[in-house]
Amino acid sequence: MAKNVGILAMDIYFPPTCVQQEALENHDGASKGKYTIGLGQDCMAFCSEVEDVISMSLTVVSSLLEKYNVDPRQIGRLEVGSETVIDKSKSIKTFLMQIFEKHGNTDIEGVDSSNACYGGTAALFNCVNWVEGCSWDGRYGLVVCTDSAVYAEGPARPTGGAAAIAMLIGPDAPIAFESKLRGSHMAHAYDFYKPNLASEYPVVDGKLSQTCYLMALDSCYKYFCAKYEKFEGKQFSISDADYVVFHSPYNKLVQKSFARLVFNDFVRNARSIDEAAKEKLAPFSALSGDESYQSRDLEKVSQQVAKPLYDSKVQPTTLVPKQVGNMYTASIYAAFISLLHNKNTELAGKRVLMFSYGSGLTATMFSLRLHEGQDSFSLSNIASVMNVGGKLKARHEVSPEKFIETLKLMEHRYGAKDFVTNKDCSLLEPGTYYLTEVDSMYRRFYDIKSVDKTGENGYIANGTTH
Repeated sequence: MAKNVGILAMDIYFPPTCVQQEALENHDGASKGKYTIGLGQDCMAFCSEVEDVISMSLTVVSSLLEKYNVDPRQIGRLEVGSETVIDKSKSIKTFLMQIFEKHGNTDIEGVDSSNACYGGTAALFNCVNWVEGCSWDGRYGLVVCTDSAVYAEGPARPTGGAAAIAMLIGPDAPIAFESKLRGSHMAHAYDFYKPNLASEYPVVDGKLSQTCYLMALDSCYKYFCAKYEKFEGKQFSISDADYVVFHSPYNKLVQKSFARLVFNDFVRNARSIDEAAKEKLAPFSALSGDESYQSRDLEKVSQQVAKPLYDSKVQPTTLVPKQVGNMYTASIYAAFISLLHNKNTELAGKRVLMFSYGSGLTATMFSLRLHEGQDSFSLSNIASVMNVGGKLKARHEVSPEKFIETLKLMEHRYGAKDFVTNKDCSLLEPGTYYLTEVDSMYRRFYDIKSVDKTGENGYIANGTTH
């Protein structure tokens, strides 16, 4: 069996177009701080008419292979997690095969995984299990999480975002899975879903969605702790995790979620809770599960108690989700990338607890062990290659009016055919793929912004590279 299987390399791409949440507050006539403090968000990325989940995926996969000097023939499994439906039959993975076909590699297993924000985690587990299993052929796995999160006009619209993340999977990884330590919770709920195939917008029950998230968190933590106790022979508490990473629809929910773990540890009488915290949480010890989800007082007190631990264990993971927004399947891994960006020199030997949630609902808590690694597959190099700070600084802020105008155009074009985009790639970095047209048979054509100085572009269409 392969040892220390996990993530060898990562890259992230998000659109250069973004809107400030404070400006959106003003435009929407919302109370000051509703989006920035109430939701805890700073900025939101969105796709212009020339970008979509396919172009972002093509960009991030090409970038990862090039920057880490990985031969496309070394990829044996490629899985995509997404809830952004481009086609009801044809997987996003098949579009990405264009990159590999031109190198003669069509022997690549895997397709797309879909269930709200959990699809990326399902794809990741599939690749990790493949490398750990008896069907592994010695090549790398590659996982792509890609989504464009957009909402109809209303209170959910500020919780959008867009990004694609690629992860290279193999043995002897600097980001290794503790594969036996997983706790999952799967159930049936209508908290967030997309039943209208003619629209990109979801149906959202915001209050139920938050409760479902916290219920799933409680359940996953219970199962995770039980497995830790079974395999390690001792109790688990949040003291045993150096950092905790959450799926982040918006930052306020992350704050509430970590406080919920602290409350769980209090109920379990875990060693992470000191006497002062016990005294503050004691009045809530008799609450039933349902009562605890609805108690504003518990929410407030548990966040106060949790704040010092939140600042050290969670805050370093929040940069990209707060700046880019909700990236659905990519969201939890963007939070993890934030940790690599902020703390890469201090992470060797650390354990990171991960919580992935997808509405409807599916959730898993799992654990990663970090090692410095070697050469290009090292934590410091991964952080350097991703260049999160540079990518955030290079973005172009647009007005709320322009943002809304773009969303209206995308609404009109969703599921449409026989149109040509404006092909404006002036804001895109060289090497970025972009949509040029959708023909009368719904076939999508993409171009790539030239990397060389001649201005000539490579052209990709219909699975053929010209």
